[in-house]
Amino acid sequence: MTEGRRPGYVVFRELDRGCWKLVGEVDRRPGLSARAARAEAVSAATGGKTKPGETHAAVLRGEWRIALDW
Repeated sequence: MTEGRRPGYVVFRELDRGCWKLVGEVDRRPGLSARAARAEAVSAATGGKTKPGETHAAVLRGEWRIALDW
């Protein structure tokens, strides 16, 4: 995390099995549980418009490169 930036999430949408597209970055609101913060991040990044069956992932901003290498 760079100085002055709040912790946040990078949100991805799965296009195909193992193929992900960056949807956006969202700052984390303090006081929310991790589960609620991830759900809010996905909603904010997609504008609240998700389709049934879509898969999204909200990964901590500082850890997303590690997750993609996994």
